[in-house]
Amino acid sequence: MSSGPGAPGKAAGSPLPAGRKRDSGRAPAHPIIKDIGEIHSRLLDHRPVIQGEIRYFIKEFEEKRGLREVRVLENLNTMIYETNDQTLPKCEQVMHDDLNEALKRLQAANQRIFRLQQREQEERKLQTDTLMAGEKQRLAHWEVFMKDQHNKRAEVDEEHRKAMERLKEQYAEMEKDLAKYSSF
Repeated sequence: MSSGPGAPGKAAGSPLPAGRKRDSGRAPAHPIIKDIGEIHSRLLDHRPVIQGEIRYFIKEFEEKRGLREVRVLENLNTMIYETNDQTLPKCEQVMHDDLNEALKRLQAANQRIFRLQQREQEERKLQTDTLMAGEKQRLAHWEVFMKDQHNKRAEVDEEHRKAMERLKEQYAEMEKDLAKYSSF
């Protein structure tokens, strides 16, 4: 079909189909606009359909979610009862036994360490006493040694003085003898 100006069924230059005339009263155009709006809403406006789908999805989601949450809560409740009735008493008993064993070991270790510390203190005291006794003995020996040295020095000084006197007397005699022999 040709859509030119001379096409059958349409008036030349008129956008309306061929049997229709333009009315100046606008009443006949109103049903057409209504029809176009209805067609437009059915074909292009998907809001009512989408809203219905959304409501359905939400309803299904909430129902399934609610059931799932109830199952999860029931499982949790069962698990809590099992834990309280079985696992927790076992854990408490094992912990109590292990802690008692650890306490006994710690007490035994503490007693061993205490005895070891006592031995070390006794050894230190013995060493200190031995050192003090040795120090006192050294001081006593030192005093005896110093007195002995003082006495020996006095003896040596006395012998030296006597030897000096003997030498003086000997030299004095030798001088006399020399004087006797030189006068001859």
